[in-house]
Amino acid sequence: MSKLDPQERELLESYDRGEWKSVARSARDRKRYQEYAKATFKKDRRVNIRISTKDLEAIQNRALEEEIPYHTLIASLLHKHLPDALWGEGPDQAPGLEYPHPRLAGRV
Repeated sequence: MSKLDPQERELLESYDRGEWKSVARSARDRKRYQEYAKATFKKDRRVNIRISTKDLEAIQNRALEEEIPYHTLIASLLHKHLPDALWGEGPDQAPGLEYPHPRLAGRV
């Protein structure tokens, strides 16, 4: 298992202590979040980027420490930090923004 940051560790410990309760959601909300989950694990697109040798070596070294392929680390970093970079607190906190953007939804 990869290393957890302090926030992730606290969430896991909180869950283990039984501090989380189910929340009633509408069928529409449930469907929306199911689509988000499917999209999260669907890796069907390829991207080529140019980055500095120094940055790539840093990523590769970190991936070695984590014992994962560096491509996986890059995808994980994008997944983890992209919503904050685009929306601040994540897509649900940004009024008027939908995730994914309606113009991009369903693109292959």
